[in-house]
Amino acid sequence: MNSNGVILFGGSFDPVHQGHILMAQFAIGYLHADRLVMIPAARSPHKHHPPVAEGQDRLEMIRLAIRGIAGLEVSDIELKRPQPSYTFDTVVAFRQQVGVSVPLYWLVGADAVGDLPYWYRIGELLDICQLCIMYRAGYERPSFKALQFSFRPDQIASLERHIIPTPLVDISSTEVRRRIAAGQAGEDILCPDVLKYIIKNKLYH
Repeated sequence: MNSNGVILFGGSFDPVHQGHILMAQFAIGYLHADRLVMIPAARSPHKHHPPVAEGQDRLEMIRLAIRGIAGLEVSDIELKRPQPSYTFDTVVAFRQQVGVSVPLYWLVGADAVGDLPYWYRIGELLDICQLCIMYRAGYERPSFKALQFSFRPDQIASLERHIIPTPLVDISSTEVRRRIAAGQAGEDILCPDVLKYIIKNKLYH
């Protein structure tokens, strides 16, 4: 049976918020993929500070947020591995799982484009999966000119073909945590079950 592909969506998800879910659903439709797997990181090698919430809490919040939403899944693969979490290792594991013929995508925020040359085994990563650059519609389209000396022309061309203009979601996990601490977080930014979980477990206070 042919597959339209699997999207991998990594991040701290600290906490997962409505913007994450909206982007995930949009990406599935945009890429015509069969499913999207959200992958909370134990600790990203590109971030200086570890997540605020424990991995199991972030994993459970994602489970609550995606419950009942077709096509969305969650994996604890990076939480099980020694820190830090390398995208390459995760993609290799999923490539072995789905086989060589299934399209495999990894979502990347536009703000990370400049750091791509410093990613662990990035050249090999670009050969085994397709990086999709997400940028907010209405903002300047990402440019890859600065990467021309770091990647092959075909890799640059592939990146340029896979730019996803996501819906404008003006919210970040940092802002969500601030609003939670101030008692101002509501269901406009958090799934109701996630908000209940945060309150019950006294997270981000």
